Amino acid sequence: MSTPEEILPTYETHGPAWARSRLCILFEKSWLDRLLNVASNRRVLDLGCGAGRPIATYLADRGCKVTGVDGAASMVEAFRKTLPAATVHHADMRGLDLGETFGALIAWDSFFHLSPQDQRAMFPVFARHAAPGAALMFTSGPEAGEAIGSIDSQPIYHASLAPEEYRALLAENGFTVKAFVPEDPACDRHTIWLAKYTANPV
Repeated sequence: MSTPEEILPTYETHGPAWARSRLCILFEKSWLDRLLNVASNRRVLDLGCGAGRPIATYLADRGCKVTGVDGAASMVEAFRKTLPAATVHHADMRGLDLGETFGALIAWDSFFHLSPQDQRAMFPVFARHAAPGAALMFTSGPEAGEAIGSIDSQPIYHASLAPEEYRALLAENGFTVKAFVPEDPACDRHTIWLAKYTANPV
């Protein structure tokens, strides 16, 4: 079994081996292109950036200035080796306040490791770092619940809120949903949200 509190220690110890074994086939490409089409500028905040490939590398190759954030020091070190010209912070995304805003924010296969309560608390963090018109993209589960996956043969916690709750949290924090695709068969069955920051919370 695994709990939310074990996420960062697990990635600290097993993340590098997982990153080395990760297939770099960019099945996320079409969604990353959609993110950039919605983004208000090419400054990208990658929350839970991991080793920086293939996602951050692809974005950098598209002319983006990527800032990575990861709570595992081993992942930050790997990110620096992958993208030495990029900025990366060793920090927990929960409660993050970098004092700057970005034209795009992405939390791909990272945000869903947080507990349901911590996920709810992330939406003000997203808004705090979103420039007017910014794009936000994250992955979740298709419905409310908890699940245990694995990295490098180690159990790893996942959780999801209900789609209706994600929609409400996005609206409350100034985001308009542009796309929601549960278990997209063209993207390795990831459940994907894409939203735009309106800067006018409802």
